[in-house]
Amino acid sequence: MKDFNSNPYFELFFKQHENQYAIGNRSYKDRIKTLNKLQWAIEVTYRVEIQKALLKDLGKPVLETELTEIYAIVGDIKYAKKHLHQWMRKQSVGTPIALIGSSSYIKYEPKGVCLIISPWNFPFNLTFGPLVSAIAAGNTVIIKPSEMTPNSSELMSKIVNTIFSEDEVALVQGEVEVSTELLKLPFNHIFFTGSPNVGKIVMKAASQHLASVTLELGGKSPTIVDKTANIDKAAKKIMWAKFLNTGQICVSPDYVLIDKCIKPQFITACKKWIQTFYHDNPQASESYGKIVTDKHFERLNFYLENAKALNAKFEIGGETDGTSRYIAPTLISDLKPEAKLLEEEIFGPILPIVAYESLDMAVAYVNSKPRPLALYIYSKSKANTNKIITNTRAGGTCINNSVLHYVNHNLPFGGVNNSGIGKSNGFYGFKSFSNERSVMSQHTFGVTELLFPPYTGFKEKLAQLTIKWF
Repeated sequence: MKDFNSNPYFELFFKQHENQYAIGNRSYKDRIKTLNKLQWAIEVTYRVEIQKALLKDLGKPVLETELTEIYAIVGDIKYAKKHLHQWMRKQSVGTPIALIGSSSYIKYEPKGVCLIISPWNFPFNLTFGPLVSAIAAGNTVIIKPSEMTPNSSELMSKIVNTIFSEDEVALVQGEVEVSTELLKLPFNHIFFTGSPNVGKIVMKAASQHLASVTLELGGKSPTIVDKTANIDKAAKKIMWAKFLNTGQICVSPDYVLIDKCIKPQFITACKKWIQTFYHDNPQASESYGKIVTDKHFERLNFYLENAKALNAKFEIGGETDGTSRYIAPTLISDLKPEAKLLEEEIFGPILPIVAYESLDMAVAYVNSKPRPLALYIYSKSKANTNKIITNTRAGGTCINNSVLHYVNHNLPFGGVNNSGIGKSNGFYGFKSFSNERSVMSQHTFGVTELLFPPYTGFKEKLAQLTIKWF
């Protein structure tokens, strides 16, 4: 530990390091008391302040805040409280007959001192969601929220300071330099939500201390619509999922692969639902937000300019306003393969539409890119659906819907390879912040003792017999 004395956050880390066993040995009732405090803070005490902070940072409508931030966190807490006693119990497992006289079980124990680095797109949900899992598992935690949503980060700091002592849970604000210093410390587990590029930096830093990681990343999540799909329903759900939070969602549909024979009808239906959701002027709509920072606005505007330069077809949208960081809900077709919109994760309210001639071509297109966090399928054909699932790889999939698999606490949420490592949600989040400690207890004389040295011919024959029992 002396090697870290010069680190500006070492004292805070050391306090949690010294307190980790006291926190880890708390009963499930004590952990539930802590979760109750957090739930009351989110659901009651700071509810209106959360709405105001997100309106300032992201222009987020109140209803979206309720559904995607407050309800999501409260749902996480309620689910954890309901199942925590079962999760904490030792999990008995079988023991081979060759080990007769013993029993075996798995104990889920806290990993220790954990670091949560959370993003800006759902600042409360993606900070307190992992924190719920970490508390349920009995860890101490240091949180580093995004500097891009300052009002939300300041309010989260207030909430954390009100509920917790800093030797249990602490929140540290600041720019990227703060994360850099924190990542130098020997955490037992790091939970990071963000881009694949930054995820690689986090994983490299964690490797210096052999810390385990959960990386919730992103990538280009495809949506495949085949010719058997209900076009109007598919368009409605895809438009909602794409423009929720102004497209700034890691599981947002990044592009649509559409059977060429239904492309015109699909685009017509999409335009109808955009107009229904946001009327003729989305910029004035109270149901539509803004881009988080000037930097992200400029990035998205560059993608639009790149598409125009390549003579792509703007089906709807394309209007921008840098002053208010507004980008209209935008559909673009006839993009050339080298277009930035088809190469980079978009993370904004722009949806490329790519036509395909056969389902095999759609599958090959998906597989030509890194494995996505989510893959969505709209189809009435079980054969087509099974073909897509069997021949692709993704962190998660919705059939005839989008995004909603994230809110099912019974499903693990996370990516694969470029889109993430490890899982969260419900028990899977608890498990990510826990060490599965294997325990075997010998109660009586064990047969294996007969195989201790010195080795004899009799013991060789006994060993051959014993091996058959394993």
